[in-house]
Amino acid sequence: MKLSRRQFLHLAAGAAALPAASRLAWAQAYPTRPVRIIVAAAPGGANDIVARLVASWLSERLGQFVVENRPGGSNNIGTEAVVRAPPDGYTLLLVDTTAAINATLYDKLNFVFLRDIAPIAGILRLPYILVAHPSVPAHSVPELIAYAKANPGRINIASPGTGTGLHVAGELFKMAAAIDMVHVPYRGGGLVMTDLLGGQVQILFGTTALTIEQIRAGKLRPLAVTTATRWEGLPNVPAMGEFVPGYEASSIFGLGAPRTTPAEIIERLNKEVNAGLADAKMKAQLCRARRHGASGLARRLRQAHGRRNREVGQGDQVCEYQT
Repeated sequence: MKLSRRQFLHLAAGAAALPAASRLAWAQAYPTRPVRIIVAAAPGGANDIVARLVASWLSERLGQFVVENRPGGSNNIGTEAVVRAPPDGYTLLLVDTTAAINATLYDKLNFVFLRDIAPIAGILRLPYILVAHPSVPAHSVPELIAYAKANPGRINIASPGTGTGLHVAGELFKMAAAIDMVHVPYRGGGLVMTDLLGGQVQILFGTTALTIEQIRAGKLRPLAVTTATRWEGLPNVPAMGEFVPGYEASSIFGLGAPRTTPAEIIERLNKEVNAGLADAKMKAQLCRARRHGASGLARRLRQAHGRRNREVGQGDQVCEYQT
């Protein structure tokens, strides 16, 4: 059969459109099996809480999303697992501040974060809280600085791991205040809290989720929040910048995927995450993640995630979130 030029061009155009139509249909059917959200930190911390809130929301909208904790290596183990995963939308990464820190902290990594992880959506920004064990004879940041200068190397400042945002916030404080405190790294926030409450370490820059219950119970003394202005959750606690000019630190959370993950899948996930951030119940849950302790809420979220119970963790307060 002899084709005219016009017939040939019509056929060629139709053939070219098939891959795009096929990708669109595939994205619309996604997911057809469980999707893993890798949290590169231990269970019970802010990362875990945020990931489970997002997983619960996406499970209700799209299908089954499960959270898998892969701590270790200052978050590099979990991050590399996602980098090496097939770029098909079935392995995602809960991204936090550590991803940016590690790019400069380590001379050699097996991946380049900005190149190898495709951004899906921003989720949340959290302040840190500088807390002290009651045995520390300081009730304010100036008193802590004076005590540390009079006792160099005698105060232990804990963190959930070398290179974490909490570690860097502490190092920034030490540099800005010109004081000497001994850094004691742990493998996760839960382990930090055990020793901090026991007095084995004395100082911590902690997330709101990690510290707020202990502050309200009077077991830890809040000295400052690390955002530029005071935080609505603890309005009587000053901002660090009131005593250390220019100091500001916060933690950010987002969702990422292996590079070359189809744009249609990333767009769909972005749309659903942003729909969650605009949802009143989801915003209330994120507020609760900011204002309440990690251990109890994380445990309830893990239980609720298994039951797909969207009522757990609801509150009536409104807070900032990042889309």
